Amino acid sequence: SVMEIRGGAGGDEANIFAGDLFRMYSRYAERMAWRVEVISSSPAETGGFREIIFNISGENAYKYLKFESGVHRVQRVPVTETQGRIHTSTATVAVLPEAEEVDIEINPADLEISTMRASGAGGQHVNTTDSAVQLVHKPTGVTVYCADERSQHKNRNKAMTVLRSRLLKAKEEAEHAKYAAERKGQIGTGDRSERIRTYNFPQGRLTDHRIGMNFSLPTIVEGNLDALIEALHAVDYEARIENLVKAQEA
Repeated sequence: SVMEIRGGAGGDEANIFAGDLFRMYSRYAERMAWRVEVISSSPAETGGFREIIFNISGENAYKYLKFESGVHRVQRVPVTETQGRIHTSTATVAVLPEAEEVDIEINPADLEISTMRASGAGGQHVNTTDSAVQLVHKPTGVTVYCADERSQHKNRNKAMTVLRSRLLKAKEEAEHAKYAAERKGQIGTGDRSERIRTYNFPQGRLTDHRIGMNFSLPTIVEGNLDALIEALHAVDYEARIENLVKAQEA
């Protein structure tokens, strides 16, 4: 599956938190023997990322990670804080199913492809060839930029992977919206604006608001997500069964 993490409200601290989330998912992937490949990243000057897009491939990766979509909120004293005050910042996570070419057919005529030189954090050009690629899917306006590789061909392939995943996700979201009322109680719409979780560092506690459960934060940030993911799946499964029973009674 393709994951996108973006620093949200909270400036530098939000970007640092986005970096922490990337590290947490990378550690979890390592424990699950999955492969992590960065597709594109926009590192922040103070640490972390303004945005990072990466692919996690391995058995059942999307199944286990799909409930991570939404707004993640962090409460802690930032490294940059001199008065010791607790700040609240957010990062958004989007989890997209990895789309095969058979899932999403993209008409080449619908694509606007531009190449350019990749630029670094300070705006300076990273390399001298036009290796960065930007794809615009004209019917939907979805835009993907990729400059991680030195080869234009590789960047184009990576950008296509992200574009396919985003289009598949949009298609699935449109289908889900039709059945939203029937799916009441099931975990997460996968809506990236839904606040799903609070990481409270002073109290060492992680709260998942969708299931109202608390977990040990130090354990979670090290990539030990098993208990949390199992709890989310269990609640979602119960809600699915309940909805099926109601549908049959109706």
